[in-house]
Amino acid sequence: MALPAHVKFVVIGAGIHGLSSAWHLAENLRKSGKGSGKDVIVIDKGGIGAGASGIACGVVRNNYFQPAMRRLMAHSVSVWETDPEAFSYHPVGYMQISPEVMHQDVASIYAQQKEIGYTSDFIEGEKDCMKYMQGLFSDWQAKGITSVLHEKKGGYANNTASLYGLAKKAEAEGVRIATGIKVTGFKRDGKGAITAVETDKGAIQCDQVIVGVGPWVRSIWHMLDLPDAISIKGKDGKVHDNVPMWVYWSLQEGTLGVDPDYQKTNDGKMPPVIHVDTDAPLYSDDDKSLITDKLWGIYYKPDFHFGGIQGGAMPFKVKTAIDSVAVDPYGTESPDFIVGDDFAHMWVSALAFCQKRFEGQMPKYKKEPSGGIGCFTADSFPVFDRFCENAYFIADSNHGYKMIGVGKLVADDICGLGDEILRPFRFSRFAEGKLHPTSNSPFPWS
Repeated sequence: MALPAHVKFVVIGAGIHGLSSAWHLAENLRKSGKGSGKDVIVIDKGGIGAGASGIACGVVRNNYFQPAMRRLMAHSVSVWETDPEAFSYHPVGYMQISPEVMHQDVASIYAQQKEIGYTSDFIEGEKDCMKYMQGLFSDWQAKGITSVLHEKKGGYANNTASLYGLAKKAEAEGVRIATGIKVTGFKRDGKGAITAVETDKGAIQCDQVIVGVGPWVRSIWHMLDLPDAISIKGKDGKVHDNVPMWVYWSLQEGTLGVDPDYQKTNDGKMPPVIHVDTDAPLYSDDDKSLITDKLWGIYYKPDFHFGGIQGGAMPFKVKTAIDSVAVDPYGTESPDFIVGDDFAHMWVSALAFCQKRFEGQMPKYKKEPSGGIGCFTADSFPVFDRFCENAYFIADSNHGYKMIGVGKLVADDICGLGDEILRPFRFSRFAEGKLHPTSNSPFPWS
């Protein structure tokens, strides 16, 4: 595809955020009579879903301790529900299964889910939790569980199919999607606003840019001379200077090569996504050695795309100096950021901790590359905001794939249709001390 000399909107990134933004932006332009999808082009240095969206686990949930994240996710679930077939979305529900140390946090999530009309059940007490779980899975045996939050909405989607579903909707509105186009820089006017996106295939003059590049966000951030260290007003009221804006985490996910039907419920139905956090000691299902006696967590679901039971565990911070972190090659092609035998040992042992059916299944773990790297913000929550006058950043802090609705919200914001749900995620929150509350979860994105 020949690049246009000029287009109103350049969207960088053909993942969940870029494609959703392009689709909804084109739709808004058509409905308002102010333009059409021909005013929008999506460019990506790889292809559709070549980055984080293409290897995402695909879980769709509302289970967040932060009120702003719950509202954002409830909106995103409503977008998933608009066309489950096109998005390959499976609304099987989601379960947060937790120990006593997280009991009050999860109880507050349940209470606020009720306030926003998000359907869920909450079970409390170790005995009642065990009874409830064994009502779904007769072989349930996880110890140390004192609360179960069962979201009746949410579930998971096939990431590749959903991305191509989004691309089809965007193209039906007239949006152009150009792959194999690498951004190399930007041209800017005297006030700092972007006048053109420079690529290895030529420059595209534009009025606005939307940046939805996942773990490559720091690269675009640098091209626009934005700060790598920021000041944050903490909960203590003090201003903390020179806080790194970006932190990389290595993601831990994999697949157990059993029939996906292996995980069906007692009544033969497809199960909800299972997320278990516990502080009970975890022992190896192989040699019975202690793996950890600290708070740990896993999530898992059947997946016919991956061909087994797919899921993950807590990520870990990349300790390499940030300027030396190699985002490329990405995902399964990375020599550094793929899971190893230690993850497989922990995760399959954790599956066996939860359900008896997974005992003795270690040899069936798929020894194929999996994992990836995420670029998190200073507080591990997304930033959705304008910079340099006309560059709209979708910095998802690896909360990404499930948030299909962010593209609609960004498109609405750009078109002047409101930004209420996005306001808590503005960059200004760092200087103003309007930070999101944090939970006792072992996951940085909970």
